[in-house]
Amino acid sequence: MSWGKIKVATQTIDVKMFTRMFISGVNNLEANKAWINDLNVFPVPDGDTGTNMSLTLNSAVREVSGPKVSDLSSAAKAISFGSLRGARGNSGVITSQLLRGFCKILQTKTVIDAAAIAEANTKAVETAYKAVMKPKEGTILTVARGIAEKWSELSEQETDLEKIFEQVLDHGEKVLANTPELLPVLKEAGVVDSGGQGLIVFLKGCYSCLMGHEIAEGENTEAAERAAEPEGKYEYRTAFTIHPGQTLSQEQTAGFKSYLEALGDHAALTEKGGKLLVSLETNDPGTAIQKALKFGYLTQISVVNLHEKDEGPQEGADTVPEAPAAEENAAPAFVKTTVPESEWKEVGFIATAVGSGLTEVFKSLGVDAVVQGGQTMNPSTEDMLEAIESVPARNIVILPNNKNIILAAQQAQVMCKSRHVEVLPTTNIPEGISAMSCFMPEDSLEENLEMMKDAYSTVKSGEVTYAVRNTSIAGKEIHEGDYMGLGGPTGLYAVGKEKMLVLLEMIAAMVDEDSGMITLYCGEDVPESDGEILRRKLAKKYPDCDIDVINGGQPVYSYIASVE
Repeated sequence: MSWGKIKVATQTIDVKMFTRMFISGVNNLEANKAWINDLNVFPVPDGDTGTNMSLTLNSAVREVSGPKVSDLSSAAKAISFGSLRGARGNSGVITSQLLRGFCKILQTKTVIDAAAIAEANTKAVETAYKAVMKPKEGTILTVARGIAEKWSELSEQETDLEKIFEQVLDHGEKVLANTPELLPVLKEAGVVDSGGQGLIVFLKGCYSCLMGHEIAEGENTEAAERAAEPEGKYEYRTAFTIHPGQTLSQEQTAGFKSYLEALGDHAALTEKGGKLLVSLETNDPGTAIQKALKFGYLTQISVVNLHEKDEGPQEGADTVPEAPAAEENAAPAFVKTTVPESEWKEVGFIATAVGSGLTEVFKSLGVDAVVQGGQTMNPSTEDMLEAIESVPARNIVILPNNKNIILAAQQAQVMCKSRHVEVLPTTNIPEGISAMSCFMPEDSLEENLEMMKDAYSTVKSGEVTYAVRNTSIAGKEIHEGDYMGLGGPTGLYAVGKEKMLVLLEMIAAMVDEDSGMITLYCGEDVPESDGEILRRKLAKKYPDCDIDVINGGQPVYSYIASVE
């Protein structure tokens, strides 16, 4: 029999091990984010939970890797600050709040032991639950609470961190496996909660480091297997133009090119006139777009299903997009206003949208800053804070226009110290437009907020996009490649093989005898002729309604419709 070395119990960790464990956990999440994205209930082609959590945590990595981090207190503050500012999407914001609570306790410690982690976990869960207005069970919150309770229970009897961590992870996976029993929509879709899965993946990376194997950036066997998939495996051709906020080094450009190559095939990255023209084939277009946002703002965003037969020929699929001849509609980088405070106006507005047409609509209604983002890219809390600083107004009203951006906007509201900020929790583009349409400059902020809430609360809206995987929602079977009309009480108005028929069925479900206005925002993939065809069809079918068809230019979502 061979005797190995006697294993000494790990009862404490110092700041160096804590930082290494955190980065190892982030690297594990980064490598598995595409898989976590696939767990989302709605099978839409956008970067979601995994991408948002990864970007949030990578923002914390940048802070904790800085030169000012010298002890546990400064490391904890850096992680908290970085995650709060970098938080994207509901999953990212909740993750940042978990870290905020956890790090608040660690800031008071010199070393970390089992009791300190138990206290920090309890504070993390308490902080995250408070940050969500209506917390749901069966989500990342449930998994985090289960982990915290198990750690507290075990730490009363055990001091070996490795033993506790192993049992806590095992318990956490059992809690995760039970999430479909707590949230019916997960059970119907046949998935566990994606945010909870992301938390487990992150913690597994932390545990791996504690056990002696620190996960390096890009290390993941699943990712390697995806990179080795055969030609023709990828579903989407993604193309866009990056307008860098500053000149990128050769090392940055090469690193980004390598990142794109790992995501799919035929990755092209070309520099032209200070811009970067990007294209690739991938199964995860949202992830590529999210990564690109680290370098600057984006225009000319295009996502095309390579297996579609009714979208016309694909001869241009291997062509890098040309930069637009004129940039009137391109979103400017946000720069802190230089207008003297004495000259600031009373109320300024910030809206989230993507697409040159939608951007122009919001600006025409008086929005001062349009944050580029939506379903395909959730802006961060930092993006919101920078937009706030660019607007010369004493009071700022934010229109998130997406339910997955509301928490980031509310986090910016809390963090901003230079303005009074209000968030109108608009969940889609039509609600934001309806709210802005009734703003009256001569009325007080309070009166306007009340009128705007009343206005957008009566809007019915829906969106048409395509499914990236098979699933079931509201009792309706969805197959990969189907078109979906999203919205309504169940989240799904219609599903089918024909895009236009799905749109018409969706609108029919929204129109009633009180309806007087139908507005249709066409995406960048919709030919102008289709817009005219739809205008005539809708006018004939609904003669008592005013019909307005607008070129929104949004990617991924072919149509956004509203009925008022």
